[in-house]
Amino acid sequence: MLLALALSAPAKVPPSPAPLVTGLPDFTALVKQCGPSVVNISTTQTGLYGPQDFGGEEELPEDSPLYDFFRRFFGDEGPPPEDGDQGRSLGSGFILSADGYVLTNSHVVEAAQEIIVRTSDRREFVARIVGSDERSDIALLKIEGDDLPAAAIGSANDLQVGEWVLAIGSPFGFEHSATAGIVSAKGRTLPSENYVPFIQTDVAINPGNSGGPLFDLAGRVVGVNSQIYSRTGGFMGLSFSIPIDVAMDVVDQLKTKGRVSRGWLGVLIQDVTRELAETFGLRQPRGALVAQVLPGSPAEAAGLKAGDVILRFDGKEVPTSGNLPPLVGAAEVGATAGVEIVRNGKTMTVDVVLAELPDDDEIVVSSGQVEPPAANRLGLVVRDLPEDQADLLGIDGGGVLVESVEPGPAQEGGIRAGDIILTFDGQAVPDKQAFRTLLDTIKGGRSVAVLVQRGDGRMFYPVRIPAD
Repeated sequence: MLLALALSAPAKVPPSPAPLVTGLPDFTALVKQCGPSVVNISTTQTGLYGPQDFGGEEELPEDSPLYDFFRRFFGDEGPPPEDGDQGRSLGSGFILSADGYVLTNSHVVEAAQEIIVRTSDRREFVARIVGSDERSDIALLKIEGDDLPAAAIGSANDLQVGEWVLAIGSPFGFEHSATAGIVSAKGRTLPSENYVPFIQTDVAINPGNSGGPLFDLAGRVVGVNSQIYSRTGGFMGLSFSIPIDVAMDVVDQLKTKGRVSRGWLGVLIQDVTRELAETFGLRQPRGALVAQVLPGSPAEAAGLKAGDVILRFDGKEVPTSGNLPPLVGAAEVGATAGVEIVRNGKTMTVDVVLAELPDDDEIVVSSGQVEPPAANRLGLVVRDLPEDQADLLGIDGGGVLVESVEPGPAQEGGIRAGDIILTFDGQAVPDKQAFRTLLDTIKGGRSVAVLVQRGDGRMFYPVRIPAD
């Protein structure tokens, strides 16, 4: 008897998709073309040494929380000078025009007594500062030369995350070193840098690269290398560049006016957390929450109020609070901007006539608040609940809004930023003053029940009062 064996046809294997990345770029032609426009900058300074705005590693131990802050950088040579001696610092820059305008970082030439610019063919020029802007960290220099090799200026607006970029500079004094990487992110907001939407890259940047150009594959400058994130002072994979569009706007103003003016709205803002989004009737955290409207500001004149959530400025989306200052700063002084806000759960647009951003000292004086409010004995910073927000949430009898929670009894008990405290130890809390009085009269060492509204729900949380 013969047995017939049925052989099934082999399964079809789907073809492999075409690779999205086919090869690595060759940067040799790019370096040859762009290298001559990059310059080395050295300065002499009296009584200064190293990165002036970081404070020196001997003053900031590695376990300090400030050690992880984004630091400015530029190289230094030789041992620390004695007081009154001259220190040297190194940085980079690039030639903007054939007649000798050079762009670099403001902190590279800060407090410099003499600035020497050296080109790729080893010519040296004494430079003068045309103008400098601390807020953007841009400085414009001028050297006396003719037919200098100028860099081609591009735009950062069209840069895509994942795009290849090239940096040329003088890390640790090694002139005309080229490093490459990709754009990691755009629009980064860094601590104390409110007016620059930084380009983040993984290009190897080290002390001495500061002020040097960031090129795209077409050989156009798209950024100015400015900062790194580092625990050691050296490269750790996070580099930040000022978009060339921001830098060139500063350059134009320094050339024409000798100073830089920026738009000013006049509000103190904070991020919208998930909890705060619920209390303000937002489906998800977005926008910039107005915590305070400065007296005499354009915002006050336009009728903006604390508790407004800014969603768009002059037609541009504001995803987080950090996105708002660069948009306002780049706006024209005296122009009218439409500010889209959420108030009482409703979306509306307020027209604001922008003024010129005052000096930092003037902003502090006008705000009447030099330091943030201190937390109470429970670790809470609270403020009165705005009437419009209370009406929106259906709360009668007032309450206090938790602005922030520091480590302490309240945090351990489960209270979060954005919560609204309604009662404390069985007593109603109509406002911040009443809450302060209740807290002062309760002896330490026992737990009290705190009724909190979070979003649409209410819940009691036990908080232990610290011993006196």
